[in-house]
Amino acid sequence: MFALSANAQTTYPAATIPKDLLPYASAVVRNMEVVTEVKDLSNTINHVKEVVTVLNKNGDSNADIVVWYNKSNRIKYIKGVVYDEFGKPVGKFFERNFSDYSAASDASLFEDSRVRHYKPSVVNYPYTVEYEYEVLSKQSLNFADWSPNESTGTAVEHSSYQFICKPDFNIRYKEMNYTGKVNSTPVTGLKSYLWEANHIKALRSEPYSPDPEQYQTVVKVAPEKFSYEGYTGSFTNWNELGKWVYDKLLTGRTALQPQTTAYMHSLTDTIADPKMKAKAIYEYMQRKSRYISVQIGIGGYQPFMASEVDRVSYGDCKGLVNYTQALLKAVNIPSYYCVVQAGNLKKSLLPDFASMAQGNHIILCLPFKSDTTWLECTSKDIPFGFLGDFTDDRRVLACTADGGKLLHTPKYTTALSKQIRKANVTLKEDGQLDGSMTTTFEGWQYENRPNIPGDNTDEIKNAKKRYAINNLEIETLELKPVKTINPVNNEQMKFGARDYASLSDGRYFFMANLANRYTSVPREVRNRTTNVYINRGYTDVDEVVYLVPVGYKIENIPLRVHIDKPFGRYTASVSMNDKNQIIYKRKLEVIDGTYPADSYAELVNFYQQVADADDYKIALVKAN
Repeated sequence: MFALSANAQTTYPAATIPKDLLPYASAVVRNMEVVTEVKDLSNTINHVKEVVTVLNKNGDSNADIVVWYNKSNRIKYIKGVVYDEFGKPVGKFFERNFSDYSAASDASLFEDSRVRHYKPSVVNYPYTVEYEYEVLSKQSLNFADWSPNESTGTAVEHSSYQFICKPDFNIRYKEMNYTGKVNSTPVTGLKSYLWEANHIKALRSEPYSPDPEQYQTVVKVAPEKFSYEGYTGSFTNWNELGKWVYDKLLTGRTALQPQTTAYMHSLTDTIADPKMKAKAIYEYMQRKSRYISVQIGIGGYQPFMASEVDRVSYGDCKGLVNYTQALLKAVNIPSYYCVVQAGNLKKSLLPDFASMAQGNHIILCLPFKSDTTWLECTSKDIPFGFLGDFTDDRRVLACTADGGKLLHTPKYTTALSKQIRKANVTLKEDGQLDGSMTTTFEGWQYENRPNIPGDNTDEIKNAKKRYAINNLEIETLELKPVKTINPVNNEQMKFGARDYASLSDGRYFFMANLANRYTSVPREVRNRTTNVYINRGYTDVDEVVYLVPVGYKIENIPLRVHIDKPFGRYTASVSMNDKNQIIYKRKLEVIDGTYPADSYAELVNFYQQVADADDYKIALVKAN
């Protein structure tokens, strides 16, 4: 510890940070050294040492020290020192000073993950934290990625990652946005791989940025041979990894009790269409079971036996997929157990680099002759064949008897992901608005409303928050999901709003766009560095018909807007007919994809024009 202190006092005062690393930086990593050493297949040492200077309160999270552990990953030690801006030590800390928390989620039944956490109590900036820890791991399957600058607002003076192993332990590695060259000089009879990065300037947070792995330095490492919780194996590609998962983790786990198999036949034998058979079985599984996470030992990768899930009526994503697969198998419907990286951000498995660490969820694929159907097995109410925005449009690994196959989940396109709203309302002479509104949601927008509506009182409260209509009072609200292969969610509402129109000098003033105004205009960013990425496209169509008091006409210039850009299209109009009706029409199409960084200003301008048009107010005046 004295050596740590002496080193920092002479090396890490804040004033020695290179000046060109300070722009946009809230923290600067002075030095970070990560060393992974595989002693043998069941013995890996992970050593981390970091020195980080926090410049302001926005950089405090860089000084948070979080160390995960469980029965298979044991913390050997943690220690560190806190320094003031001049490099003078102001405090030491050890493992006993860390808070200890369970890392189990609320939905977890069995999970032994825990976390050690330490946050320095420092109020004067800048300050520096130097710490190191070592974790002993009883496996050689998964190794953490090295990403020297994974957060915005952080600059890096020096960062390194060294992987050490015996000569007979072979690895594959994937370098992403790494401009250097790996140093593979042997160390004392061992193989060594060393990656280093120096003088990385801080990145700003930029709206509509792509997955950070598209532009930040990342190195991924995967073994050829490995051991995990007593299971051994080897792989160099997705086919071999999928074969290992199928043979070692899945085979023999779909057996069911005879009575369950018999019930599946009684449920489906009168149904001719295999897809409709599968639908009946899937909906049976949803009614019978519930999701509970299991993350202990090999249970993090291996599903419960199907017969056990059938008995207890619960399971995690692995167990419920395996159980559904077993129920389908009972009536001779084949399916694939698929590994996916789930989340709102679309993230595909890398086609040229197989590793167990890339997936975090399991879904089921049904390869029917006419088409391919995908099932999310953890939800009790999601429609058959619908994935939603949790696992859509990404590359996944199907684990089969013939090996792993990379497949792609369905994409809910801009044209398919529609929100269509129609309203008929009456504007009374006192400014009160009364009427009805119907909205349908399709594609990924189906989930804009609950699959199973809850208490109607709560749904009305949510609707009043959702719609920016002053003085909104909802008389009736109905949500009616239609759970077909291409599901549609329906919302029907009768409502009123006092003083929707303001009266002044015999004129009425009110918003033309009743319920779908765009307000989230992205901030301007000069000299943008990342591409513009729109994760998911959609189409919104609105039509509102206002019946207004007799004898009034539109005083201001009627709205006529048409915008056409590579990433979106927008039209809006206001017109009046001879039936005292004002018709407002609006259509917004957002087109997903990746666009050049220099198109960002045009994107901001597009959304600003949309927001301005959505803010159009109608002025009614007495006709002569």
